[in-house]
Amino acid sequence: MKRNDENTSLLRKGLLVFWCALAISCSSDSPVEETGGEPETPTTPEEEPEEPVAAKVYTVDNITDTYYDVAGVENVANWGPYNVHDPSVIKVGNTYYCYNTDVSFGSDVRPGIQIRKSEDLINWEWIGWAFNGLPAKGAAYIRSKGGTPFQALWAPYVMKVGDEYRLYYSLSSSTGRLSTMGLATSDSPEGPWVEKDLVVSSEPGGPVQTNAIDPSVVVTPAGEHWFYYGSAYDGIYKLKLNPQTGLAASPGDTGSRVAQRGFTNGIVNGNIEGPEVIYNEDQNKYYMFIAYDWLQTKYNVRVGRSDTPDGPFYDYNGLDINTEEDNGPMILAPYRFDEHSGWQGVSHPGVFKDDSGQYYMAHQGRPGENSFFMVLHVRKIHWTEDGWPIISPERFADVAQTTITDTDLVGNYEQIIFGYTVTPGYADEQRYPDFQNSIDLTLNADGSINTNANDVWSYDAPWLTLNFGDGTFVDKLYVERGRDWENEVESTILLSGLNNEGTAIWGKKIN
Repeated sequence: MKRNDENTSLLRKGLLVFWCALAISCSSDSPVEETGGEPETPTTPEEEPEEPVAAKVYTVDNITDTYYDVAGVENVANWGPYNVHDPSVIKVGNTYYCYNTDVSFGSDVRPGIQIRKSEDLINWEWIGWAFNGLPAKGAAYIRSKGGTPFQALWAPYVMKVGDEYRLYYSLSSSTGRLSTMGLATSDSPEGPWVEKDLVVSSEPGGPVQTNAIDPSVVVTPAGEHWFYYGSAYDGIYKLKLNPQTGLAASPGDTGSRVAQRGFTNGIVNGNIEGPEVIYNEDQNKYYMFIAYDWLQTKYNVRVGRSDTPDGPFYDYNGLDINTEEDNGPMILAPYRFDEHSGWQGVSHPGVFKDDSGQYYMAHQGRPGENSFFMVLHVRKIHWTEDGWPIISPERFADVAQTTITDTDLVGNYEQIIFGYTVTPGYADEQRYPDFQNSIDLTLNADGSINTNANDVWSYDAPWLTLNFGDGTFVDKLYVERGRDWENEVESTILLSGLNNEGTAIWGKKIN
């Protein structure tokens, strides 16, 4: 990235806000300002409140955008899909397990990584915490460098290797770049978890501006393990792991950069963090999903792909994502359908698949009416004919996928075209979510679109093609059935895809 005094000053200013705000959001995500410093050493958490005998069962009919009634830590057994940020999901048998950052709306929450489980990706049952406080080795590293660890663990990543479950955690501090990522293991996804060692650490100073949070691992067909991490500063890094230990293949290795952001007038265009890398065997490619921008507002998902796990990863236009350019496609961003406050902060993706090979993306959503609430969203991922991931416009609701005909497609839709406005900087600058709002779309029985006879649609299941202006814009959209969460409609037709310029397009049928 660019290195001059002006840029460095601006970056440091933005990152000071970044760390202070994230410290608040990852311990007590509340509009009430917190004061006071962190304690010098982690303390043993107070005894957990007694949990209710029976936890609330969540369905598509009782999951709401806000959750004042169960928000506090005294209601932890009833959190279900609420108070979730930076999720990592794994399927074990018939059960999905979700691990996430230590957060709570409106109340302090103990550190330890929250664990939930579900059999249907809708009703999430609270399990507890992976750790009884801060992991000792991670906290000791922060203190050994003169810092005070935050009382929260961030952005975990979970995987299974043989019979061993591996849980990577992030621990940071109020000192910029004084962070570490550690590994814990267990023979069960519910624990107990035993801390093994630190994987990668970072500290202020030095020629390489890494920031050791937000881990992700991909396993190659040959059995190699590659580790990815990073937030802000110098971007996203990668290094090789020892598959037997889950630690760095070369102790002390911080890796090399594989992705970064662009600049506008010498100011970085925004944050880059939360890499999630998968290998899709059907596509025979590695995909890196990345979070762009500020986590409470403009947070969005970009993706690049590569033939090898160490890159380079390329965007939709064939650009290396490790250059000073912003990259696309942007496949998920703050959005707002009609008669709804919208969803913002929709990033830090966790990508996983079921036994049939269906991929999903888990991420948090913050409702536009009060962006301090954090709700777990799970969406289906589909793949374009040329191998790019696209995201369902609605959360997963296990809707039956019955046949959709040309006649079924005729009608009125709400459509979202994902544009993007660059707002350089971090929290202070990116104060607004830049909602992508829905517009009207009509598919007529004669094959025309809206009121223009020259704009036409055609359907070759499961792909709907919208041709505007004799090919000026061509949208290729995957057609499926799903729930209309905004209007509480059990089943409607959903559209998701990219146009010929790599812009993400969504739609849902209204009538």
